[in-house]
This record gives sequence, C-alpha cells and structure tokens, in this order.
Amino acid sequence: MDAGSDMMSPEKSGRRGARPPLREAGSISMPSMPPLQEPGSRPRPYMPSLCSTPRNPAVKCYGDRFIPDRSAMDMDMAHYLLTEPRKDRKNGATPSPAKEAYRKLLAEKLLNNRTRILAFRNKPPEPDNSILTELRADVASVQARPAKKRRYIPQSADRTLDAPDLVDDYYLNLLDWGSANVLSIALGNTVYLWDAASGSTSELVTVDEDDGPVTSVSWAPDGQNIAIGLNSSAVQIWDSSSNRLLRTLQGVHESRVGSLAWNKSILTAGGMDGKIVNNDVRIRDHAVQTYRGHSQEVCGLKWSGSGRQLASGGNDNLLHIWDVSMASSAQSAGRTQWLHRMEDHSAAVKALAWCPFQSNLLASGGGANDRCIKFWNTHTGACLNSVDTGSQVCALLWNKNDRELLSSHGFTQNQLTLWKYPSMAKMAELNGHTSRVLFMAQVTFARSLCFVAKFETHTVCTTDGLWLSFVEPLQSPDGCTVASAAADETLRFWNVFSEAPKSAVKEKTSQSRMFNSYNHL
Repeated sequence: MDAGSDMMSPEKSGRRGARPPLREAGSISMPSMPPLQEPGSRPRPYMPSLCSTPRNPAVKCYGDRFIPDRSAMDMDMAHYLLTEPRKDRKNGATPSPAKEAYRKLLAEKLLNNRTRILAFRNKPPEPDNSILTELRADVASVQARPAKKRRYIPQSADRTLDAPDLVDDYYLNLLDWGSANVLSIALGNTVYLWDAASGSTSELVTVDEDDGPVTSVSWAPDGQNIAIGLNSSAVQIWDSSSNRLLRTLQGVHESRVGSLAWNKSILTAGGMDGKIVNNDVRIRDHAVQTYRGHSQEVCGLKWSGSGRQLASGGNDNLLHIWDVSMASSAQSAGRTQWLHRMEDHSAAVKALAWCPFQSNLLASGGGANDRCIKFWNTHTGACLNSVDTGSQVCALLWNKNDRELLSSHGFTQNQLTLWKYPSMAKMAELNGHTSRVLFMAQVTFARSLCFVAKFETHTVCTTDGLWLSFVEPLQSPDGCTVASAAADETLRFWNVFSEAPKSAVKEKTSQSRMFNSYNHL
C-alpha cells in the first residue's frame, strides 16, 4: 500500500487480519498506534475513507458505499470495544460529561426519552365475556345441527299395471293425470280411467274404427272433463263422471291431433298438419286463434303457469314460444306469429316442461338424433344450458317441491333419470321398463294427501245446451308420484318426488305387496 492511502486493495486486504511475523509466542496482538494521537488515549478503530476520489490513482475506487469484509476486521479490537462498557459499569467508572450529554441528546431525539422501545407496562385488557359466550353458543349450535340427509329414492316402481295395445308412437300423447286423482290412458281405440284413490278401473269410451285410434288425451283443469284427440282430426270433450260426450270439435285440422293442452276454458290442439288452434269451448265458433310456424306434425304442447305463453315442439326439429297477445284471429297462411323460434335441436321436440319455480324457464328434450335436454329463457329466447343424455328424450317433468327434473328415455336403457337443477348432476336412474318410456304424467291433486286446496269455479253453458264447469286451482297441490307408460305395454308408478327421507329398508306390508303385483286394466 502506498503511504497516505486510506483504502486497501482487495488483494492485500486479506493479509491484514493475519498474525504478523517475528512475534513472541503468546504475546497479545495490539493494533499499532496511529499517528498524531496522545499517549494513553483510547485507540480509534480503523475506518475507511468515504471520499469518492482516491489519493492514489492506482487504487480502485468503490464509491461511497462501504461493504465490510470480515477478513479485514480486527477481531481483538472489536471484542475490546464491545466489552468495554460492561467493564465500566462493573467497575463503577463515571462516563465523561461529553459522553453523558451525547447519550441524553440521543435519547431525547431518537428514543423520545423512552428507556425501552418494547415495554409492556400494562396487561392487555380482558376480552368481553358476553362476546365469547355468544361465539361459543354459535359454534355449539352449528356443531349440534345435524347434517342434511340424502333423500332416499326408491329404485323400483311402487305399482305396475298392464297396458295392452298401447300404441308405440313417439309423436302421440296418450297419458294424463287429472286434478281429481284419476289417470287416463288411451289403449288403441279405448280410453280407460284409473282411480288412484280406490284403485278401480273404468272404460270411458271406445271410438269407431273410422275415427280411431285415440292419439291424445288431456284433462281439463276441473279434473272432470277430458279432451280426446282422434286420428280422424276431430277432438271430443267428455264428462268423466257420467261418461257423456259433451262436444265434438271438427273442421279445424286436416289430419290427426297428437297433442292437446288446456288454458282455463281454452283447449289448444296441435295436429299433424302443423297447425296449432286455440278452441274456446264456451262458444259455437270455437276456433278463436291459430298459431302457424311448424311445417310438420306438432307433437308437444305446454302452456306456462301464467297462461301467457305457449311452448310447441314439432317433428320439424323446431321449438316455438307463442304469446297470447300475438295470436292471429284470421287464419292467414304464412304469417309468422311466434315470439321466439329455436332451431338448436337436431331431432323432433316432444318433451316440454315449464319450471314451477321460475316462470320464464322452459326445459325441452330432443329425439333420437338429438338426445339433449335444453333450458331456455323464454323472455329472451336464449339457450341457458344443454345436456347430452345419451338417448332419446321422450318426456320431462319438474319436481314441484325441489329443484329437480325427471326425464324418460328410449334406447338403450329405457330408463327414468332424475337430475339436480341447475348442476344437472344425476341423482338416480330408475330402471324397470324394457322398451322406450314414451309418456309420463304427474299427479296434480291427490285426495289421499293431507292437503286442502281452494278452487274458483266457473260454470258456462255451451251452444249444445250442456253445462261445463271449469275449476281453477288457486293453490298448487302437492305431487310426488309419477306414472310412466312405455312401449312394453306396462304402466308403472314411481315415488320419485317424495320430499321426506325414507329408510332404505321398508317393512313389507300387504299394501306394498299389492303395489308390486300386476293388474289388468
């Protein structure tokens, strides 16, 4: 190192801390006395210069940053400086006035006269016992609350009835369950009634060969009158209590009537000719409105719960939403009257179901080439979701007690599938039919249930001199049992929408044994 240099080169800095040669063994290594220092004064530690320009140009300058190097430290001097204050306190030495003044000034400016920076003089306040008590009570209530049990869904039918001569036709609607707890089913040319309360079966009507077979059945809201669509394009209205023909609606369709739907006193009929006609059964000229939009057979018709919108599906793979305010009284051909036209399905659209808890939600199911269940917002016409079921969708039913949807299918499994909405996770698959499940019906009112329904009754006189009563339910009845009819000529009843959980192991009673037996209609 050159004389007068305040910084050492990196190559020579490593030898500063080494023991000097020619020293006696055991001698204490003391730092050399710096120049211009009084004898007996306290040695100063080595400090590098902070000047940016070195005196010797050969010495590399590192700027004003000081990066300590342990190898360049004098460990003996560091130990001495660290232990000197302790020795002064032990020996009772009085610090110099300048040092004491400096310490006080430092404490005043930096420490704000605090002797300890982290000092816990007082204990933290005790927590409020009332709050802890409430929290413990809430936690206890949550832990004590029992977990929601998964509802038990029977995998087998409660009752199976024989249904011979059931027409195996996807485009027909041959099953319906009325509000009086009477189920109607068309078998060939005959319509049978089965009373669910008593289990009795009766024959309503057998039509002529020229008019038959029966292609559709639909109960009126009162549960007493029933409409029957025929292959001859006529529609008959019967009184089920007296087995009397009330009226025949003719001259509207050109071919068979495969779908029917009631909206109070309006009977809507869809035919193979693609026309949809609203018939007011209270007046002579019953055809009051006509909806035109399908080019092939109309196989699905459903009115919304409000009665303001009608959904129709056809063999032309189209789904239409109609509004009553847009219907045309004049039956002019080629006039578009639909509110929305959906072309997303790739097969016939027969299965239709309006959601009971969301008025503008409609579910539709496609045929064998489509196999999808689609959900629609009927206000905007948007498709909300589409689920590929893997098989032909024949019918759809919503659970009135929970967010569930039941679908019936064809090849290959011929099953009923219960879906959880809106996740569309499979909750159960009900097997038992050996052929495609063409029709499903849900009980809308059961006298065996502990339920009181309020009705508003309207009585009108027709042009034929017959009195008809139309009953509008003001309170939605409970419906848990579902009936399914399949091409295997069986009618099965499923307790699929049961709300209360049941034990998986049920006692075999005489009633349950009777339900599992076969009965002929």
